[in-house]
Amino acid sequence: MRNRIALALGAACLVIGAPALSGEDLTRPADWPRYARDMGGTRFSPLDQINTGNVKDLKQVWTFRLRPQGGAGLLGGSVPIVIDNVMYMPLGDAVVALEADSGKEIWRHTVPEGALVRRAVSYWPGEGKIKPRIFYSTGDALWALSAKTGQVDKSYGTGGKSEIDGTPYSYPPSVYRNVLVIGANTAEDSKGPAGDSRAYDARTGKKLWTFHTVPRPGEVGHETWLGDGWKDRSGTNMWVWYTTYDPKTNLLYMTIGGPSPNYYGGDRPGNNLFGNSIVAVDLDTGKYRWHFQTIHHDLWDWDLPAPPVLFDVVKDGKTIPALAETGKPGLMYILNRETGEPIHGVNEQLVAAANVPGEWYSPTQPIPVKPEPLNRLRWTPDDVVTEADTNAEHVAACHKLLDSYGGTFFNSGPFTPFFLHEEGDPPRASINMPHNGGSVWGGSAADPHKGIVYINTSEGGSIGWIEKRDPKGDYGRGTTTSAQPYDRGSLTGPGAYSGFMASFTNAQGRKVTLPCFKPPWGRLLAVDGNTGDILWASKLGITEDLPPEKQNTGANNGSGGPIATAGGLVFIGATSDRYFRAFDASNGEILWQQQLDYAPLTVPITYRGKDGRQYVAVMASGSSLAPAARTPEGRPANNESLVVFALPK
Repeated sequence: MRNRIALALGAACLVIGAPALSGEDLTRPADWPRYARDMGGTRFSPLDQINTGNVKDLKQVWTFRLRPQGGAGLLGGSVPIVIDNVMYMPLGDAVVALEADSGKEIWRHTVPEGALVRRAVSYWPGEGKIKPRIFYSTGDALWALSAKTGQVDKSYGTGGKSEIDGTPYSYPPSVYRNVLVIGANTAEDSKGPAGDSRAYDARTGKKLWTFHTVPRPGEVGHETWLGDGWKDRSGTNMWVWYTTYDPKTNLLYMTIGGPSPNYYGGDRPGNNLFGNSIVAVDLDTGKYRWHFQTIHHDLWDWDLPAPPVLFDVVKDGKTIPALAETGKPGLMYILNRETGEPIHGVNEQLVAAANVPGEWYSPTQPIPVKPEPLNRLRWTPDDVVTEADTNAEHVAACHKLLDSYGGTFFNSGPFTPFFLHEEGDPPRASINMPHNGGSVWGGSAADPHKGIVYINTSEGGSIGWIEKRDPKGDYGRGTTTSAQPYDRGSLTGPGAYSGFMASFTNAQGRKVTLPCFKPPWGRLLAVDGNTGDILWASKLGITEDLPPEKQNTGANNGSGGPIATAGGLVFIGATSDRYFRAFDASNGEILWQQQLDYAPLTVPITYRGKDGRQYVAVMASGSSLAPAARTPEGRPANNESLVVFALPK
């Protein structure tokens, strides 16, 4: 979906409270006004000052430390937005506006006591006499600030806020025209608050609509809940912090997670719509238009995280409005975004069933014809690491782990089920690929002019079984429903549900945990949406705890995602090795990289400042071992900093 250009490409002046953007996607070339930049979520910038020929000269020009006093990070970092050289971002206990070309603070707003603002804030350009606003959520309410001053805009809602009706939502609303869209933060218990999506008026705070993510009697999809499994069902929510939207058709695209509980569905037989589905609704009314379910009756906790990226493809000489959706199973679905129909085909493939009493197993699951899987979906004993991959200590630890499960795992390929294990039974664990991997909330970027999608994926394998639930057991993820009869293996018991990875002690005496299957463990890929072909796949990330000749393993990268630019570049952090990298979009070659004090585990942005320079910024967070990031006592610091790069003047 091509952006219409609203302003000339010259540098914008510093104007807080600039003229409003229209209902069309008039994202200005210089700006990054949303989490994923444009309404279609392409994360594609038309800026090309930084390009394949000069990116090697990129230098750090300023930083902004979110919490100078130190302390805990913000659970994965934040993504700032930039409008007319003003950068807005959350600091946890505050929202701040900065000059985007210098980092100089313009204003700071302190959020209500006890509240926490995470991930991002949202910009609304205003309408008529209503000036531009910055929106954020405190979980129970949406707050509006003056974009110019940072003061609470008391003309919105009641005293500057509108109460969230129903289940809380702790992330910023998605803003399209005059509509604020939010999801729901539910616990992972079978019974509990609804995961419904909702929308509010950006002018008044009035609630506009609710979409029932578990269909009620008479609604589309209700027939996929057999019996009374739909009643009081929790989960099945849009938990991610942004959506995508097509202004041409007025369709909003939501990604809905799996129903709760995660690993047992005997009390919710059926395919369970709209769990694990892309759902298209009318923005103004919330009325259902179409859906595509990526998993029937989820038993793997394979929530759909990031929303689809929108772009056009050309197939058989015809231009087709398309979207691409990826998720934890490591599959990419390329669909017609107006109808939900697969463009390159999807097969309902027969999958295995297990033996958990009362469980309902879907006989098939949807597997795309193209693109081919982005991750390994099968496992054999030949996949276990060797000394040539890592080292003898790690290999021995991996085989010890494998032996504790009887020397092998059950794997039937995609959507391998977990079997019942009762006390006294011999080990019989399944391994699922690529659980703890695939594509998570980092999401995709796309070049809307070429129809190419860029996506980072991690390899992973989860091992375990299903057992009778011990009311006193630790099953993680905040689950507390003792009435649930079965669950995955307790985290503290034998056969605990875990990733297929093992630990060893490195030369510095530090414990290191690495995957037990052969590398690569993480990749960045380019997929041609026009043909469904994978154009290239490059290793993403290194493992510094291995000898130099073995470090090029690829690494887990589930917490961040890529952006693309007209300069022919794909920028991405995402890996715990603390490197920020630029890849050649045409072939996947690394053209530039810099190791930061903290890991850049979120989505970067790029924009143009009032000085005419193109900047690239990324939030770096977490506990760092870098000397520059240590506390005065010499301990690893735990903090978050925005790091900004540009070419030399």
